[in-house]
Amino acid sequence: QVQLVESGGGLVQPGGYLRLSCAVSGFTFSTYSMGWYRQTPGKERDLVAGISPFGGNTNYVDSVKGRFSISRDNGKNTVYLQMNSLKPEDTAVYYCSAFVESRIWGQGTQVNASS
Repeated sequence: QVQLVESGGGLVQPGGYLRLSCAVSGFTFSTYSMGWYRQTPGKERDLVAGISPFGGNTNYVDSVKGRFSISRDNGKNTVYLQMNSLKPEDTAVYYCSAFVESRIWGQGTQVNASS
């Protein structure tokens, strides 16, 4: 059974940091690109960062470049999102995702950057 489980969200003051993790099972993790997305109420789910199967290529939405970093550990079947210098506008539910025959999603983890 394909499963993605996010963790690491929480409440942090603006300027703070969080590290999200996504543990994957049910498919050959090392052969798929992975992505982190985020969604706020009433808005579409948007791509924040993506990483190629072996981590050699990454991409970011402009608003997080220089602050967020995506990485993966294929030995642990886990993808990470290091989020630094968090801003109130980063507040959202964050999801990890992969396209394995169809788009699959984790359950999401809430990030709240607020004072």
